[in-house]
Amino acid sequence: MCPVCTVTVIAGLGISRLLGIDDAVTSLWIGGFILSFSFITISWIDKKWPGLKVQRYRLSVIALLYFLVLIPLKINNSIGIAGNQLWGIDKVVLGTVVGSIFFLMGIWADKKVRKVRGKQLFPYQKVVFPVLSLILASVVTYILTT
Repeated sequence: MCPVCTVTVIAGLGISRLLGIDDAVTSLWIGGFILSFSFITISWIDKKWPGLKVQRYRLSVIALLYFLVLIPLKINNSIGIAGNQLWGIDKVVLGTVVGSIFFLMGIWADKKVRKVRGKQLFPYQKVVFPVLSLILASVVTYILTT
């Protein structure tokens, strides 16, 4: 994860706090971002250096990118704030996990539709499904936390 991306995530979390957006909602998008960036990074490494066979280490690369975002958030005291919990779990951590799950569900839905229909339903479906799943998760989380 590039330092600029990490700073952007931290700044985005700070700005969303200033706007009054709950951390549980904001961190859904952080989870989706990390996972998306992980897949892009793995694909880039695989194309740039095919001899590395990075696909074997996919989970390690994904875990590393999560740590490279979450550790600075912990150091910055964005994680572990007293009272910033939902169901006994830190909102940023919970939202990141839930956002990653919903992002994966969006990817799965896109692949399932392509398999059943034999093609995509509309242009940019590969992007729309994961983003739509994050929007849905955000609306549900917002309703649950207000």
